Amino acid sequence: MTRINKCIELIEQNQAIFAVSAPELTYECGKEMSQTWADLIQFDFEHHPFDTVGLSKFMKGLKDGGPTPSGHLTPTVITTVPSNCMTPEEVIYNAWQIRHVLSTGVHGILHTHTRRADAVATFVAASRYVFQTIGRDQGIPEGLRGGGGQKEPAAIWGMDPTDYMWKADPWPLNPNGELLLGLKIEDRFCLPDVDNIAAVPGISFAEWGPGDMGMSHGDPALHDPPYTQEMDDARNLVKSACDKSGLAFLCSWQDENLTIEERARHALHEIGARILHVPDGAIADKLRKEMGRKMPW
Repeated sequence: MTRINKCIELIEQNQAIFAVSAPELTYECGKEMSQTWADLIQFDFEHHPFDTVGLSKFMKGLKDGGPTPSGHLTPTVITTVPSNCMTPEEVIYNAWQIRHVLSTGVHGILHTHTRRADAVATFVAASRYVFQTIGRDQGIPEGLRGGGGQKEPAAIWGMDPTDYMWKADPWPLNPNGELLLGLKIEDRFCLPDVDNIAAVPGISFAEWGPGDMGMSHGDPALHDPPYTQEMDDARNLVKSACDKSGLAFLCSWQDENLTIEERARHALHEIGARILHVPDGAIADKLRKEMGRKMPW
C-alpha cells in the first residue's frame, strides 16, 4: 500500500532522499513543484518569515498538481519553525508554531538547536494528537495537538479528518504514522548528550548543522569544507548517534574543489548521508539507478 509520505518508504528501503528547497510559498509554485524530480521539498522558517498562509497555498497547489510520478499525492514536505528546541519550556511555549505548520498538511518538521533529550521528547509530544498513546511508556509526554485544525491537512492527504488524526503521528514510533520528525544537532551544547538526544522515540532523521556548529565553535565561516578537526569530530559524533538509533543522516557536501556529482557521491558514500540536497536532477537520477531504486521518480 502506497504511503502518504514517500520518504518513509525510501528510508525503509535504505534509498537516498534527494531534497530541494521551495523558492516561494504560493499556490502556483506548489503546482509547478508537484512534478519535481526531488523526493523532499524543504522550507526554512528558522530564518525566514513565518508564512503559514503561504505554506497552506503551496500545499494546495502541490496537491492539485499531483499525483507524483511515484503515485503519491504529493512529494514529502518538511519545514523548520522559528523557535528552537533547547528546553522543554521553549518547545511548550512555542507549540503553536508546530500546530500551525502541521495544519497545512506538511509531512514533518525539522527542529533546531536540539540541546536536551527532554526538549526533544516535548517536541515529539507537540507534534502528536492528545489521544495517541504509543511511546507514552518510553518517556514521551501526552500529545499537545487538539481538535479543530484537521480538516485542511486531511484534504491535502486525501482522507477523512478522523483518519488524518490517526495517521498524523511520528514514524517509526508509530509504524502506521506518516510524520517525519528531524533534529538539527547543531551546536557544541548538543554534543555531550548527543546519543540520548538522537535516541528519543519518534525521531527519524537528524543533521549536524555545519553553519551553526561552526559558529558555536567560534568561526562563522565554517559552513562548508574544508573543515577543522573539531568540526569533523562534531559531525562524526552526530553521525554515530544517528547510526546507534537508526536515524537517517541529513548531510550535504559543498566542497568547491569537487564537481556537483562528486559532492553528492562524497555525502552518500564517504559521509553516509541518506538525505541530501542536490541541485541537478540528472545527477540524482544517476545515483538512484546505481542504488537500485525501485520507486519511480
